[in-house]
Amino acid sequence: MDPPAAKRSRGCPAGPEERDAGAGAVRGRGRPEALLDLSAKRVAESWAFEQVEERFSRVPEPVQKRIVFWSFPRSEREICMYSSLGYQPPEGEHDARVPFTRGLHLLQSGAVDRVLQVGFHLSGNIREPGGPGEPERLFHVSISFDRCKITSVSCGCDNRDLFYCAHVVALSLYRIRHARQVELRLPISETLSQMNRDQLQKFVQYLISAHHTEVLPTAQRLADEILLLGSEINLVHGAPDPTAGAGIEDANCWHLDEEQIQEQVKQLLSNGGYYGASQQLRSMFSKVREMLRMRDSNGARMLILMTEQFLQDPRLALWRQQGAGMTDKCRQLWDELGALWVCVILSPHCKPEERAGWLQLLSKWDKLDVCPLEEGNYSFNGPSLQPAVAPNPELLQKGSTCITNTEGWVGHPLDPIGCLCRALLEACRLEEETLALYPESGSEKRKVAYQHVPVPGSPGESYLVLALEVVLLGLGQQRALPEGLYAQDKVVRSEEQLLALLEEVDLDERLVQVLRKQAGLLLEGGPFSGFGEVLFRESVPMHTCARYLFTALLPHDPDLAYRLALRAMRLPVLETAFPAGEPHPNPLDSIMSNRFPRWFILGHLETRQCELASAMLTAAKGDPKWLHAVLGSIQQNIHSPALLFKLAQDACKTATPASAPPDTTLLGIALELGLQVMRMTLNTMTWRRREMVRWLVSCATEIGPQALMNIMQNWYSLFTPVEAATIVAVTGTTHATLLRLQLDTARREELWACARTLALQCAMKDPQNCALPALTLCEKNHAAFEAAYQIVLDAAAGGLGHAHLFTVARYMEHRGLPLRAYKLATLALAQLSIAFNQDSHPAVNDVLWACSLSHSLGRHELSAIVPLIVRSIHCAPMLSDILRRWTLSAPGLGPLGARRAAKPLGADRAPLCQLLDAAVAAYITTSHSRLTHISPRHYGDFIEFLGKARETFLLAPDGHLQFAQFLENLKQTYKGKKKLMLLVRERFG
Repeated sequence: MDPPAAKRSRGCPAGPEERDAGAGAVRGRGRPEALLDLSAKRVAESWAFEQVEERFSRVPEPVQKRIVFWSFPRSEREICMYSSLGYQPPEGEHDARVPFTRGLHLLQSGAVDRVLQVGFHLSGNIREPGGPGEPERLFHVSISFDRCKITSVSCGCDNRDLFYCAHVVALSLYRIRHARQVELRLPISETLSQMNRDQLQKFVQYLISAHHTEVLPTAQRLADEILLLGSEINLVHGAPDPTAGAGIEDANCWHLDEEQIQEQVKQLLSNGGYYGASQQLRSMFSKVREMLRMRDSNGARMLILMTEQFLQDPRLALWRQQGAGMTDKCRQLWDELGALWVCVILSPHCKPEERAGWLQLLSKWDKLDVCPLEEGNYSFNGPSLQPAVAPNPELLQKGSTCITNTEGWVGHPLDPIGCLCRALLEACRLEEETLALYPESGSEKRKVAYQHVPVPGSPGESYLVLALEVVLLGLGQQRALPEGLYAQDKVVRSEEQLLALLEEVDLDERLVQVLRKQAGLLLEGGPFSGFGEVLFRESVPMHTCARYLFTALLPHDPDLAYRLALRAMRLPVLETAFPAGEPHPNPLDSIMSNRFPRWFILGHLETRQCELASAMLTAAKGDPKWLHAVLGSIQQNIHSPALLFKLAQDACKTATPASAPPDTTLLGIALELGLQVMRMTLNTMTWRRREMVRWLVSCATEIGPQALMNIMQNWYSLFTPVEAATIVAVTGTTHATLLRLQLDTARREELWACARTLALQCAMKDPQNCALPALTLCEKNHAAFEAAYQIVLDAAAGGLGHAHLFTVARYMEHRGLPLRAYKLATLALAQLSIAFNQDSHPAVNDVLWACSLSHSLGRHELSAIVPLIVRSIHCAPMLSDILRRWTLSAPGLGPLGARRAAKPLGADRAPLCQLLDAAVAAYITTSHSRLTHISPRHYGDFIEFLGKARETFLLAPDGHLQFAQFLENLKQTYKGKKKLMLLVRERFG
């Protein structure tokens, strides 16, 4: 049956007899007004109204008006869907850029007027305020609709966008909200059918007169064709009527600007490198999902248009020619495109002929050379894919030894688990009609609510239960990690997305029972389950899934929760099987030998493993049984020192709440983890070692003095000598630590003794770095201090450097032990050698300090150090500087306290004469050395050097004569350097 005013008879006036017959056919039934409205609504939605005759003109006028009235969309939800791209403003904000929001504002501000509905055509004016200083703008809007769908729109704003502009929104909302206020007319063909010849002629002439500049050429052309008997227009029965709606055989769908969609996608793909472009394309994907959810046929239409533009992306051919892979952003977009096609093809609401057409399209696209392939190998083939069995001055392998699953369902390019889960959850979704349609300012984001919807033909089953089972089935599948960075990253993202869906579901008792059942099946699933006893070397770890299951099951079945989480702690790719009886190497060596280059997301997987362990430690607080079980699993399965240290910190923080007594068991576990980190990183120093050592001392302090003394007594296997002496021993005996421990005198002395023993041991093992800390720590104990001093003396003979000896010597002087400082200074000088040209040697200040110290002690000490100075220092300026310092004042007090000299020492007498001779010789040697390769630009510096040399020469009784002979020798030897010798004569004669 054709709809009213079908194309072949649209606009044909019916005769009076036909109209009366039609009227009688309907009116004779005596239907009430409400029943007439219901029938008209059914006609408006589907044209399935058996009382409607072949021609719309045969239907009584009241029924015609009711059909026309009910044909306009009655839901604002569709208007919203077609006037926004899925943009989500920040929470609590109302984004004025969204066309629907702007249109709603225009409606509420009274901007809509002159609304007229003629048949299936709606028109009106929208007055929009202009900007500052601008006049008000007027836009004329026209909307065609059919069977409760808007089929075309036109607006004077010429806003070319994917969806309706704000003015179309305003007029549509006005028609929905104020339907009874809209002036309603029948299709224009029906009105014309009621006119006689004179009325029709007057109507046409007035219409042409009102718009003669626009329509006169068209009117004349149509008149010529009508007057020509054999013209095409006379061969067609009836005439078109844009206000009469479409025929039942015509497509019935919401208006979608296909050309604009293609242009928009093309432009966004050309800007694919930008974040905003990818986000807009994802918004378009979200719009397709929304259409599919509303069972709108435009969802598939829009997806086809987008796919065609994706395949025309010029980068595809370029990547193919270069043999390069896609960018990650582009590949993610293709994945979303593929997932949407899965939803479309699997939709139970599509017709068989539609599905066949889509499959034909997909097959056609797949044959194109530029159509990209999915990345990743999901099979378990390869020599390395062997099953890894659990290490215990002790389990037998059960079932098959190879996995028959050739593909991983989670992370698969077509995302079967995600599509199925979303479809099942969608069937259980509780949504109000206006949910999130008009977000109020400051409103909170509402959580999606789900309900159990029975599955037809399956008593006791619900779609919500099936969704939970499907997700757990996919996440718990034992599968190999695919090859390639993107494919591996996609596995991670897919897992997180699935678990995010489950997080939205509130677990009632029914779902908890399903959870317990599925968890048990996963544990007993054998090689098909990632939680089974047999785990293959390159299987995807179950940490993320296990953490969700652990948290969900813990309140209901703690035993099952812990068993499942402990089983999931494994990371077999980092495990190495060792033959019985062979020692296990350093854990870090084990890791390095197994870090396959293709495991690009290994760091992320280890982090998820750590998060699972942390969740178990926190939950097991106060339960020693599970705490020790978790500790054993951590020590066996986690191999990253940084993550172990984080677990230790988390456990310590959880064990020591501010308002409750500490949990000693959990504290002990934190300390044990910290000790393991120390042992693992002892020979592989990291920049965090100092932080780790300090934290370990503080953790031991929280437990008590015995724990602190234990780490001091066993420092060899935990710390370097420097760490033990400078951090452990010092931090463990600070005033704050002692106050924290609240020890009596005996226990405090015991702790001090332990720290001193530690310091002495460190000094013996590494005297260069630990001697001074040991001396400092042992100051208050004479025996210990003497032992530390003796260690320094012994180390001096064994190669302790002069810099360290000078440092300890200065410390001794600062502590009031000048003779010991002098002894160490002489030992340092014996190891020192400063060449003639090392004026800025790092030890210059130390040497001057040692000379000052010996001078202050007395003539005996000064006499003893002079030979050391002469033997170790060959730098003339430095020797002369020391000589002058010693001649300025008399030597100080000797060891017996009697003054040895009343006046300054003479440079030409013992013990300084030896130093003077050495200084003069050094100046002579240095001068010859400098003159060998001197350049003219250094002549001035050399003259100044000779001036300082003369000052030293003159300290000797015959110094004037020696200097003159020295100069004469220079003039004879280097007479070829005439300019330089001229300068020498000008300065010195």
